Amino acid sequence: MNIHHLFVEAAAEADRIAHGVPPEPTDGPTPCGEYDTRALINHWVVFTSHGMEHRALRTTLPEEMTTRDFVAEPDWADAYAAQLGRAVAAWADPQVWEGEIDFGGGGTMPATEIAEMLLLESVLHGWDVARATGQDYRASVELGEAIEGIVTKYAQMYREYAGFAEPAAVAEDASAFERALGASGRDPRWKA
Repeated sequence: MNIHHLFVEAAAEADRIAHGVPPEPTDGPTPCGEYDTRALINHWVVFTSHGMEHRALRTTLPEEMTTRDFVAEPDWADAYAAQLGRAVAAWADPQVWEGEIDFGGGGTMPATEIAEMLLLESVLHGWDVARATGQDYRASVELGEAIEGIVTKYAQMYREYAGFAEPAAVAEDASAFERALGASGRDPRWKA
């Protein structure tokens, strides 16, 4: 399944959210209890742009990238948007979607599955950053349905590695995207 067009949508939304982050993000709360706002944004930046490109190129993400304080850099949102563009462009090559990709620890997974997890990371943490900084996340119906399917597919694995909390309750008339948030352990009504 080639979901490149959803990468394009998620990257555009990530760009919008990054540019909506107030100056000097604080150590305020986020929907991800283990991260304050600054740590969450840095995690989001490294894994949804740099990490995404490295996966496509089958190269190793340098260790120093994981501890870099991107938010402290001038024009970090512009730099993030540019890196997102490179990452999405790397996945535009049909050959990138073939074969296996190393996911760390010596293991590999099909490129299509790595792509699904990258999209999940981008969208869920994009929503986390949006909510932590007083913004809304805008997902098309197609993106919301895709994320719900991916969350359903990987929820058990993510819970085993403490990546997801237990499911949160959602309204009966919740959208696919809200159901995906709830299934990932996020309360769709969370506000900073």
